Amino acid sequence: MKLKVVYRKVSDYIRHDLKEIVLPSSLPDPPHVVKRRKLTWHERFLVLKEASRLYAASWVRDIGPELRPNDYKKQGDAEPKKQAKETEKEPSVLEDLAVAARGGMETLRPALHRVYMTRASNYKDALASFIKGYHEGVQQVMQNKEESQVPKDESSDSSKKTT
Repeated sequence: MKLKVVYRKVSDYIRHDLKEIVLPSSLPDPPHVVKRRKLTWHERFLVLKEASRLYAASWVRDIGPELRPNDYKKQGDAEPKKQAKETEKEPSVLEDLAVAARGGMETLRPALHRVYMTRASNYKDALASFIKGYHEGVQQVMQNKEESQVPKDESSDSSKKTT
């Protein structure tokens, strides 16, 4: 009799408690949460199709016109080259760093140095501009104070002269 009880308790422990200890289940949803229905295969296909379209559109924006030759087949051979040259611009700092990072540490170090030196010169210029503006503001305040004090002194001087 005792053997059956021990067996039942051990098997219940393994079946329920040990399973919960090893692979804990997540907390149940709060009562106010409404569960969504499962999507049909057609709805899943439509979601996948729309997500793929958006993903491809994001790559097209990132790639740019020079890497999409199919768009220029209608315009002829000479025009795309001209348009590519006209739209060609200096690479941004992020693009420059990305290219340098691909080259390894030898190319990344000078690029980072250039970025930090540019930042430092920008901060230096901004600080110099701020200090210059601050001095101009202080000079204006001092001139206003001097102008307001001069009439008082002149009026006291004129009263002394009359007496």
